[in-house]
Amino acid sequence: MDLQQVTTAMAAAVGDNSGLGKTLKFDFGAMGRIFIDGASSPNTVSNEDNAADCTLQLGWDDFLSMSQGKLDPTMAFMQGKLKVLGDMSIAMKLQPILAKLRG
Repeated sequence: MDLQQVTTAMAAAVGDNSGLGKTLKFDFGAMGRIFIDGASSPNTVSNEDNAADCTLQLGWDDFLSMSQGKLDPTMAFMQGKLKVLGDMSIAMKLQPILAKLRG
């Protein structure tokens, strides 16, 4: 999957109301970003590099593994593969969205 395909799938998983209540950004470095505006109504998902209440920094391959359920987010964090900047409580609300990504 490429960034656009994942962004489209993320938008479907987020829907009109992600339950986040805040903004969140996945930062994949050179691969790009996925920005979830969970504060807007309806929620939106884009590839913009906006400021976010919580930013998750991780490699593209690690994100794909995490979204497929092959890499546990807690383990990724403990192994230094995932960095959380800002409000960590927002990142804790991601499990249902990642579960929807898996189908």
